[in-house]
Amino acid sequence: MELGVRKNETEEKMAGVKFTVIYPRPTDIDAFEKVYQDEHVPMAVEKLGGKTKIVATKVLASPQGTPPFYRIVEVHFPSMEALEACAASAGAKETLAHAVSISTGGRPIFLVADEQTFTF
Repeated sequence: MELGVRKNETEEKMAGVKFTVIYPRPTDIDAFEKVYQDEHVPMAVEKLGGKTKIVATKVLASPQGTPPFYRIVEVHFPSMEALEACAASAGAKETLAHAVSISTGGRPIFLVADEQTFTF
């Protein structure tokens, strides 16, 4: 069955893995944003070795009411080996501990995911 999805060989070859952090809605959004932008993002940029990009999404709304999550952050890596090497580093451990410490709405969720992209 044809889905009408155009395969992009470059995207297919470049698809890697990502480490995802889902932050619950903070108790004080302004305070969270300040420490997130001023401390956490620069720390992640500096200390997470081997990443290819970071995508930081702010959840604005939900048709189901107030969203339980506030930020969803994806740290992309070219391979599982690169992610594992990063995870084993002191810088990654420090960055994850910092993520937990700034998450005032509850403990963040950490996930490792394989990404598949459909381009239309």
